[in-house]
Amino acid sequence: MPQTPAPPAPDTIAEPGETSLPCVMVFNANDPSGAGGLSADLTAMSSASAHVLPVVTGTYVRDTSEIHDHFAFDEEAVTDQARAALEDMPVQAFKVGFVGSPENLAAIAGITTDYAEVPVITYMPDLSWWDELAIETYLDACVELLLPQTTVLVGNHSTLSRWLLPEWEGDRSPNAREVARAAAVHGVPYTLVTGFNAADQYLESHLASPEAVLATARYERFDATFSGAGDTLSAALCALIASGADLQSACAEALTYLDQCLDAGFQPGMGHAVPDRLFWAHEDDEDSDAPGEERDGEAPDSRLDSSDFPLDTTKH
Repeated sequence: MPQTPAPPAPDTIAEPGETSLPCVMVFNANDPSGAGGLSADLTAMSSASAHVLPVVTGTYVRDTSEIHDHFAFDEEAVTDQARAALEDMPVQAFKVGFVGSPENLAAIAGITTDYAEVPVITYMPDLSWWDELAIETYLDACVELLLPQTTVLVGNHSTLSRWLLPEWEGDRSPNAREVARAAAVHGVPYTLVTGFNAADQYLESHLASPEAVLATARYERFDATFSGAGDTLSAALCALIASGADLQSACAEALTYLDQCLDAGFQPGMGHAVPDRLFWAHEDDEDSDAPGEERDGEAPDSRLDSSDFPLDTTKH
C-alpha cells in the first residue's frame, strides 16, 4: 500500500490573503467548444500565474464554426457565485466578458462598485450572431452600467467602432484615439483596440487614452481564422495587471502571449482554429502543421513606444 505523503511544513503554507498567486475574478459564459469564454480565461490566466475565480454567467451553444445560441443564468445565481468567493478571497482584478443579459450586467456592476479600488478589464466580443434587439439592449446596458466601472476596455476595432461611434461618417475608419474618446465619454480611461489593418500584411493594436496613443504593437497577419483570440488577450492582460505589472508592460506581454498562442494554434474540429494557450507546456515540434505556422516572415515585432505608464484604476 502506498504511503500517504506527509503534509507540507506549516511555514510553507501562505496565510489567507497572502497567497503567492494573485486572485482574479472572471465573469464570462461557458464555451463548450473550448475556443473562448471561461475556457480561454482559465487557461490564459493560469499561464500568467494567476488564480482564477470563474463565475459562470451562462453558456453558449456553439461549435468551432459559429455560435448557435446562448442561455443566460439568472442574475441571483451570478451574484451568489461571486459574493461567496469574494467573502473568502481578496481579488486583484476583475474581467468581464460576455454575460448574456442586462440583468447580469447590473449585478456585476453592483459588485465592482463595492470593490472600487480593483481594476476592471471589460472585453466586448463581436455579437453579430445575436438578435438585433438583444444586441441593442445589451450594449445600452453595458454603456450605462459597466463602462463607468471599467478600467481598460478591450475589443476589435470594427466591433468597438460600430458600438461606440455608430454615427461615424467619412472615408476613413476611426483611429484609436477617437475610439478611446468615445469610450471615455462613458467613463473608460483606457482602451486597447485590436485589429487595425496596416501595410505589408500586418495588424496593429493600440493602447489609447482620450489624450494620446500610449503604445502600439504590430504583428503579422495569420492565414488561419481563429475563435477565442479576444478572450485570450483580455484574460492575459487582466492577469498581468493583477500581478502588479504597469499598464504598458501588461499590454506588451499580453499581446506577445496572444501572438504565440495563435502561432501554435490548432484546428480541433471542422471550423475555425483555436489558440493554443498552453503552447509553452509543449515540446517544440518543427514538423507541426498548426494553423499559425502558415504565417510567413520574421518573428513578431512588438513596438511599445511610450514610457512606463502606471495603471490608474480610478472608476468614473
